[in-house]
Amino acid sequence: MKINHVALYVEDLEKMKTFYEKYFGATANTMYHNPKTTLRTYFLEFADGCRLEIMTKDTIKRIPKDGNAVGYIHIAISVGSRKNVDEITKQLEKDGFTINSQPRTTGDGYYESSVHDPENNTIEIVE
Repeated sequence: MKINHVALYVEDLEKMKTFYEKYFGATANTMYHNPKTTLRTYFLEFADGCRLEIMTKDTIKRIPKDGNAVGYIHIAISVGSRKNVDEITKQLEKDGFTINSQPRTTGDGYYESSVHDPENNTIEIVE
């Protein structure tokens, strides 16, 4: 058994698609649009076959994210090496994204950094 994909509601579908393509090498399918429900989605596939579905529709509502709520809190993307963690983090910082934590080894043994995507979702960039 495995998780097939994780879905994330977003406000700016194209901006979020570009973020995951540019920094994490995701490949998007053709956008799906249901005019009746106003739902629009992309499936973003990563090199290892993992998929993230990003979705939007006219009626979505933003829930404040302070890191202290029940529910999904972050996604972790493995980039294959410490060097890649360092380089991607530096590029994101150069491009103006909020870095929550610089690359480091955590208490549970991960080499990672943490960044906010364009819509304030937390991404852990792990070795």
